[in-house]
Amino acid sequence: MSGGPTQPALNPPHTLREYALLADGERGILVGPRGDFAWMCFPAWDATALFSTLIGGSGHYSITPAETFVWGGYYEPGGLIWRSRWVTSDATVECREALALPSSPDRAVVLRRLMGIQGTAAIQVMLDPRAEWGRRPLAGLERDDAGVWRGQAGDVRIAWAGGAAASAAEDEDGAGCLAMTVDMTAGESQDFVLVIARSADGLEIPESDPAWRATERGWEDRVGSLDHAVAPRDARHAVAVLTGLTSRGGGMVAAATTSLPERASEGRNYDYRYVWIRDQCYAGQAAAAAGQWPLLDAAVRFAGDRLLSDGPHLKPAYTIRGDAVPDERPLDLPGYPGGDGVIGNRVNAQFQLDPFGEALLLFAAAAGHDRLDADGWRAAEVAADAIAARWAEPDAGIWELDPTDWTHGRLIASAGLRAASSHAPSGELAAGWLALADRIVAHTSAMATHPSGRWQRAAGDARVDAALLLAGIRGATAADDPRAVATLEAVLDELTEDGYVYRYQPDDRPLGEAEGAFLICGFWVALAFGRLGRHTAAARWFERTRAACGPAGLLAEEWDVQQRQLRGNIPQAFVHALLLECAVDQRLGWGGDG
Repeated sequence: MSGGPTQPALNPPHTLREYALLADGERGILVGPRGDFAWMCFPAWDATALFSTLIGGSGHYSITPAETFVWGGYYEPGGLIWRSRWVTSDATVECREALALPSSPDRAVVLRRLMGIQGTAAIQVMLDPRAEWGRRPLAGLERDDAGVWRGQAGDVRIAWAGGAAASAAEDEDGAGCLAMTVDMTAGESQDFVLVIARSADGLEIPESDPAWRATERGWEDRVGSLDHAVAPRDARHAVAVLTGLTSRGGGMVAAATTSLPERASEGRNYDYRYVWIRDQCYAGQAAAAAGQWPLLDAAVRFAGDRLLSDGPHLKPAYTIRGDAVPDERPLDLPGYPGGDGVIGNRVNAQFQLDPFGEALLLFAAAAGHDRLDADGWRAAEVAADAIAARWAEPDAGIWELDPTDWTHGRLIASAGLRAASSHAPSGELAAGWLALADRIVAHTSAMATHPSGRWQRAAGDARVDAALLLAGIRGATAADDPRAVATLEAVLDELTEDGYVYRYQPDDRPLGEAEGAFLICGFWVALAFGRLGRHTAAARWFERTRAACGPAGLLAEEWDVQQRQLRGNIPQAFVHALLLECAVDQRLGWGGDG
């Protein structure tokens, strides 16, 4: 092993399929193929970034072979412990990495274990954290007698073990970093433990072996076998991703990132580091189907608390602490190529109807497994009362557009009322909820049935929308209702390309030019076919959609069909939720024979 500074390496962003996610529920890290940490906000998902090269900022933590290499990687089964693997001309090296469990809101522990598999390779290691979106570089670096480096970037304090041979260096801007070279030989390993904390009291360095064992046990406790699902590896991975995105307070962020463009240079860059009530309900319903009780309970708790707090004024999204999402504003960073940096989200000013219905569907799923307590039932009554008071109002809809009488929202409200009525604590409540559901469906049918017999997006918008498949899937109508069947046929005819599904036709341009295919819509098609008993078709759409990922198995919101590229923020929680639900649904549909 040899120590000494190396020059800071340029770390441009990669295509999204090449990133892996490390997460502990409170925050996440995106790891690139060069072993570069390109993204991490601290202390929480929606805080400022410590590593931000993903969107053109600075700050990274890299463990990279010094010579030319090819890259691969994989998750260890049932968790978010990632192994980067590099093959050079003479050697093979792996780096095992994870955010340690159990997690803490004010402290993160990053574990990295470099391992020689074959031959000998020189590995460059560089730690260069920069807080507040890169504005606050590392300062005050000191190495103690145990070889542990300590320093501070803005208000963030760090302690780093394993890098005793590193040297402190300054770049041309005077920013401090730590750098070294490790000669890694087959059979050898070296641990690096990075502790990130809000105060000096949290900088105690854990021993690496016990920390690894605790992290392994943490993932074993969080993710079951999922042997009752089709594609159990992907189903387990979906649970791991959803769990990794869920904080101890119960809130699940919609994605780990902000500002990753859906379409290049079109200004469609959003901050998804918040909790969408709809998305959390999707995850909870999938967890109920899969028997993943901690995820279900977290969803019920968070959605229920927000309903009890805000009632009919429920917001579409909140911070993980249950606070209001800040207004959208530009971030002074170049952004991911093709995009612009933004934080905050304009959804904070919207009214959306369908989250009330999705909450009722979630509560009904929980009640079906005897996991809905008195507070949950009070929240269900609040949701039902809000639907009764507001269902006729214009709302922004599932796609967060200009307010109108979106058909999907009204049908999902009806589906939620129907589902909740089957578990209602009194016959009077059940009868009232069913009557309201019938009234809403009848009104919507009169206003938004297309002349062809399918559902249309709104009374004044005759287009088909993939979200309208949920009417038959969730029980607003029977799955084989003529309107539901005609809607499925129209989606297949008008909104599909090469086995992928678009959400709707936004303008006169061909599919794929305006936006990418929406992966959640492909899973909805699979569920719709499953409800009709057409299991071969359901399997085909499920398999096609779940394959739209990279080596790490992470799914974004959109898929560029022509270029076979992920688009938008990653990983998108609701896509993984629907993958999980489909994996269970497929197994049930085939009678349990896989």
